[in-house]
Order: sequence, then C-alpha cells, then structure tokens
Amino acid sequence: MGARVRTVAFQGIEAVPVDVQAQITTGLPVAVVIVGLPDKAIREASERVRAALLSSGLSLPPKRIVVNLAPADLPKEGSHYDLPIALALMAVIGAFPADALDGYVALGELGLDGRLAPTSGILPAAIAAHARGLGVICPAPSGPEAAWAGDDIDIIAPDSLLALVNHLGGYQLAPRPSPKRHDTQGGLPDLSEVRGQEVARRALELAAAGGHNLLMIGPPGAGKSMLAQRLPSILPPLNPRELLDVSMIQSIAGELEGGALSDRRPFRAPHHSASMAALVGGGLKIRPGEASMAHNGVLFLDELPEFAPSVLDSLRQPLESGETVIARANSRVTFPARFQLVAAMNPCKCGLAGTPGHTCKRGDACAGDYQARVSGPFLDRIDIRVDVPAVSAADMIAPGAAETSAAVAARVGVARDIQRERYLRAGHPGIFTNAHASASLIESVVDPDRESKALLLQAAERFSLSARAYHRVLKVARTLADLAGSDKVARPHIAEALSYRINFAGT
Repeated sequence: MGARVRTVAFQGIEAVPVDVQAQITTGLPVAVVIVGLPDKAIREASERVRAALLSSGLSLPPKRIVVNLAPADLPKEGSHYDLPIALALMAVIGAFPADALDGYVALGELGLDGRLAPTSGILPAAIAAHARGLGVICPAPSGPEAAWAGDDIDIIAPDSLLALVNHLGGYQLAPRPSPKRHDTQGGLPDLSEVRGQEVARRALELAAAGGHNLLMIGPPGAGKSMLAQRLPSILPPLNPRELLDVSMIQSIAGELEGGALSDRRPFRAPHHSASMAALVGGGLKIRPGEASMAHNGVLFLDELPEFAPSVLDSLRQPLESGETVIARANSRVTFPARFQLVAAMNPCKCGLAGTPGHTCKRGDACAGDYQARVSGPFLDRIDIRVDVPAVSAADMIAPGAAETSAAVAARVGVARDIQRERYLRAGHPGIFTNAHASASLIESVVDPDRESKALLLQAAERFSLSARAYHRVLKVARTLADLAGSDKVARPHIAEALSYRINFAGT
C-alpha cells in the first residue's frame, strides 16, 4: 500500500513540483527511510514526524517505511518537507483516505508536539499551486501569506496535525485565512530634516524620479547617509506586480513577518565587510543576497571604497541585467535583482580632500589611491555623481524647515507617471522608468536637437565618454525634462545631465 502527497522544491523563486511517496515494506531495519537526495534537515524529519504523530495519537507500524522524494535526481533541502512526509505516512497507515490530498500542495515544519511551524517559501509555492489548479496546506501563521496567491485558491491553514485531520474528516473546519498587509503610514525619516545640500537634494529627487544610480562624495558628517536613508520616503509605492515579485524573494529568505506584505520599496544597507555571497547570493544552501533583497528598491552602499573590489565588481552584471545568476556544478539559480544603487564615499582616506583650509599629508595621492579602489567599469554604471560638501553653520541655524518628503514625492510621482505612459504607448509595458530603457529605446524617446547633439559630441570627445555613459546621459536628461514637464529634451537638460556625469575625479 502506498500514498502520495504533493509539495515543492525551490530553485531561486521558482517552485518546482515534488511528489512525496510513502510505502510500507518488509525488511530491516525497522525505520522510516527517506530517499531522493534529501539534505540533513530532511533526513532528520523522520524523527520529528514520528514524535509529532505520537503526540497526535497516532503511531507508525513496526515495519520498514520508505519515503521517496521524486524526482529523485533533484536535490531537496529545507524543513518544509516535514508536513508532506507526515501526511504521506498518515495516509499510508489509513488515518484518512489516500486520495484526500490529491488536490493540494503541502508544506510546513513540524514540532515534536504536532504543531505546525511557519517556514519560508509559502508565497511562491502557493502561486505555483494556484497556477496548476491546486490548493495549499500550510501552517496557520503562513496562511495570510498563501492567501495572496488568489481569492479563489483553496487554503487549509491548521495549527496542528490533529486540527488538519479534523478538517479533512469534516469534524472541525479550519477557516480560510485572509491576506494581510503591513501598515506603511509614517515611520520613514523625512527629507525636511536635511539642512542645506540643495544640489544633493536635487540629485536625490532626480535619482528617485528616473530610477537612476547615484554616488555621493563628501567629507564625514556632510549628510550623505542621511540623504540616502530618506530616499524611500520620496519613492512611489510598489505596484501589484512589483509587490508580488518583492514578496516572493522575501518569502524565500524567510523575511515576511506574520505573512503580511508591504508596498513600501525595500531599502537594504549591507555593511562594507559583506562577502560576495552575502551581496549577490549563494552559500552552501543558495539564498538570495542583498542585491536580490533590494529588488524594485534601493541598495545603499556606504563607505563604498571599503568594500572588497571583487565584491563590488560582482554587482556589475546585476546592474546591467537586473538579475543575479548563481552557478554551481549541479545547479544554476537565478534571482531577480533590479535595484537602484545609491552609494556614498569620502573623497580620500582621511576624508577631507577638497575641504577649504585642509591639505592631505600625502597630497593628491591620498584621494587618487583611495578612489582607485573602485573600478572604472563599476563607476561607469553610475548615472549621477554629486559632491556633498560639509554643511555650513549658516545652513544649520537658518530659520524655517526645508521642503518635505511629501512635496518631493508628489513631483517624483508625476514624473514616473509620465514615463510609464510613454513606454506603454511605445509598446513596452514592462518599463516604468527611464533608467530601465534600452539604448535604442532611449535614443528614440530623447531625439536630441542639433544644439544638444553638438554639446553631447563635444563632451564625449573631451571626457572620453563610453557608449554606456552616452546613453546614461540621455536617460538622465530625459528624466530632467520629465521633472520639468517638458516633452522635448533641450540643451539645458543635456548640460545638467553631463554635469552629474563628469563630477568625479576631475573627469
């Protein structure tokens, strides 16, 4: 006699179908044997499941029971296999009909007392199940997360094995969970708290409006980190498609608190000691890195030159393609990673190069050696580079408050609406900002006039702009025109975009 229960394995944010098959056989040893490339957590599941069944008033027969995880050549990892293994064993001993779970995908971790504990990956598993016309069985704390997969998906979210048996038997039905959303009102630092720094505030608004990468250079205490931390307060909320993409990554990483989703854009700020695996993903058990956790949001790298050069350069490919690819000998995993990069750095090791009245002891080499720790190809992918000088005493004691985040966010929202409608009319509904437009597309929507072309040619020859730099100047200029409400990109927009491009290391 055998039984089968559906579950999933995760490859990136994709949920791959897996069958958990159980059968009672003869032979020794008398034990539950799990086969099908399980990891250590799954091999230990046999003891957790046995204890959970005993706590629920069930016991396994003193025979050899084989549990197969099919397909057998797909590596399986994670504690979410506890529940499907337990259900397969319960079906094989006759606790409920073997076909009672034919229309469901099950996943969840078991405690020794039979209670179900939340596990990661519920949302992508529920979306995959819904696409196959199946329901979901998951722990009660994960029910609100699964409910986001659709209004018509059948969800059973009990808090224990006993409650699940009662539900399947029709004795005590578990209520269908409802989707939850975090309250995102307030809680973000406001841009009005920043004194002075009008040029940097302008650059921050420009970066928010077009989704451009931004580098701020200035002495310690100038307000670079303060400005970056206020960027989320002027960004528009996630749209429904972006919300699901971000939430699936957070679900895989186990960072969805209480199964509730939030339309606030992610803001990730890893320490400069972060490894390559921490930043782009990987590890023994492949997990998304900070770049993927910042998908559709902001990745803030403070003290940019202090990051290992190899770690920074590992971001070059995600900055272009919008995804991270983690290759192993037996697998290849892809995570979305379309983030907006915001970085901050001091101009030199001592931090005060260019400050009036200060001279570095090492002269120009102090700034040159420090800035050289960031590679040219990496810097070429940054659209806006702005100096953030030290705040003067006059700015600190000046009366009146600066412009609020709400006022800036309103202008950013208008500019983004213009961009979304433009690319929708052009037949590119998946592009929402100028920063994500292709080279050919941005050339068609900018179409600079003769004066602007002459200025671009002069700047390209003088400052040796690469082809990538040329197109990024066009993207920034298009965003400047959108903020100004202008249909055409004029010479002033090109000039301002160029000023942000060449504002680094005298180039």
